[in-house]
Amino acid sequence: MPQSLRKLSVSCAAFRGCLEAVGQCLWSYRKYLLIILTPLLALLLPLLIPTKEAKCGFVIIVMALYWCTECMPLSVTALLPVILFPMLGIMESGEVCVQYLNDSNMLFIGGLLVAIAVEYWNLHKRIAMAVLMVVGVRPALLMMGFMSVTAFLSMWISNTASTAMMLPIAQAVLEQLTSTEAEQDEREVRKGQDNKAFEMVDVINTKLPLENIIKAKTGGISDAAHGIDLDLENRKKAREQKYLLLNKGMSLSVCYSASIGGTATLTGTTPNLILKGQMDHIFPNNSGVINFASWFGFSFPNMLLMLLLSWMWLQCMFLGFNFKKSFGCGSYTEGDHEAYKVIKDEYKKLGRMKFAEGAVLTIFVILVVLWFTRDPGFMPGWAAYFNKDGEFVTDGTVAILMATLFFIIPSQLSRSSSCSDEEEEGYGQEETGEGEENATMPAPRKLKSPPALLVWSVVHERMPWNIILLLGGGFALASGSKVSGLSIWLGESLAPLKTIPPFSISLLLCLLVSTFTECSSNTATTTLFLPILASMATAIELHPLYVMLPCTISASMAFMLPVATPPNAIAFSYGTLKVLDMAKAGFILNMISILCINLGINTWGMAMFHLDTFPSWANVTHMKP
Repeated sequence: MPQSLRKLSVSCAAFRGCLEAVGQCLWSYRKYLLIILTPLLALLLPLLIPTKEAKCGFVIIVMALYWCTECMPLSVTALLPVILFPMLGIMESGEVCVQYLNDSNMLFIGGLLVAIAVEYWNLHKRIAMAVLMVVGVRPALLMMGFMSVTAFLSMWISNTASTAMMLPIAQAVLEQLTSTEAEQDEREVRKGQDNKAFEMVDVINTKLPLENIIKAKTGGISDAAHGIDLDLENRKKAREQKYLLLNKGMSLSVCYSASIGGTATLTGTTPNLILKGQMDHIFPNNSGVINFASWFGFSFPNMLLMLLLSWMWLQCMFLGFNFKKSFGCGSYTEGDHEAYKVIKDEYKKLGRMKFAEGAVLTIFVILVVLWFTRDPGFMPGWAAYFNKDGEFVTDGTVAILMATLFFIIPSQLSRSSSCSDEEEEGYGQEETGEGEENATMPAPRKLKSPPALLVWSVVHERMPWNIILLLGGGFALASGSKVSGLSIWLGESLAPLKTIPPFSISLLLCLLVSTFTECSSNTATTTLFLPILASMATAIELHPLYVMLPCTISASMAFMLPVATPPNAIAFSYGTLKVLDMAKAGFILNMISILCINLGINTWGMAMFHLDTFPSWANVTHMKP
């Protein structure tokens, strides 16, 4: 019996080991299994329902699962319509490929070129340091300063770049504050003990027996040393706890403000451009309802409101509302001056503003002015002169025009080429030997043209080409849904939603998108949801922007998980944050952002875009292939 049990246990152990090996193998090769099994299982749809709508649905299902699981790079998945749409007879190859480099992509490329130039010449850091020197280093004001600067930078450069630049500066300032406060605590404690020791000497100098004097001296010294160590330890614990909370709050404030700031401009983050591209594809007669000026008019006030409420929540969660300590009522301490010196030194390292920085700043300002005045809405813009017979000049045209100047304008006014070391050593030296009296004359210095503000090698290195392909894949999907009739079928299926109040639909959809984007790319989320939302809005005769605009902004409001956005991941990588910290702070911020977005869409957004009426350009007849 024992032998049989032993054999059974050996067999069970072997079976368990075999299962573990199989499980490890499946887990190791899970990406390849998803790549193979997903299309095989989804292929049942077009086989059972051989229609264009089902074939397009097959492509969307495969791409959605690939995007959510990231079993293939997102940009490679975005190229699947080039393969599948022609092979399934949905669209011709030429019609699909042209979607990957349209007007919205050009606007994106132009905006990125401007951002690359700003980053390359450190103009963003100069702006950041100048603002931080103004706001000061008191905790609440410092957090407000970092959030304001990060949000402003994220309006023009990538959220990832602004977070990666601002977080090290925040960490350096906090470290300086911590070390200065530690030194100040030690001085205060030792000064207090010295005063006590001086008083004890006065008492000991009175007439006492010799042994009592010795005991008093030795006992007093040991008690004083113990008191110093205990006081310093208590202060150290309190200080570490205080700055741990401040560090967490500062890290979260920077990464959250980067995501919030990116929603303020049309080129601030990718989902914004996806909305513009989808609107132009699905509703080609919308008369440019989404442009740089109209987007800014709606989103900038919304961004300011979200930024203020986010600051208040993080202030309450990590710092508390002690007005005197947080806002600095009273005189500045030595630690404040030392921390301010860190910011000042960083600004001094940048030196004086170079010609290149001034040129980049000038081009940037002119670009923003041209964007705002192209078609402001309340009056004819300068583009009306060119757009008499159609939409010839767009925001993309302006972006590429100004970006081209970076490759034309030199980075310096003049530049002399430096001669070689051998030539420099030979200048002014006389030749030895025969004819020594004839000194060699230095060759005239050659003028060498300076490089332009941007060179292509820098652009090639820093341009996120994968995002351009991802944008194109989304536009190709939207065109395929329209041509195949899938968008009309989806709209008819969602028609019963007409009985639900519009504000409830918007609120629920924002919650859905915000939850979905916590686990997937905001670009992929927007690409998948917007065509469906457009079909739904058309079916229930609701203004498409009433649901598409808030859901687009909600896709950028992923605050709960480190993997939700690159700024979150960067902040988490510093090691002070726990997942629970980010989840607790992010959950409330998600709710705040959704409420702010829906408040905006039902107030000033309603007046700006006339969202209470169903526009003629959104009629279902315009969507028929």
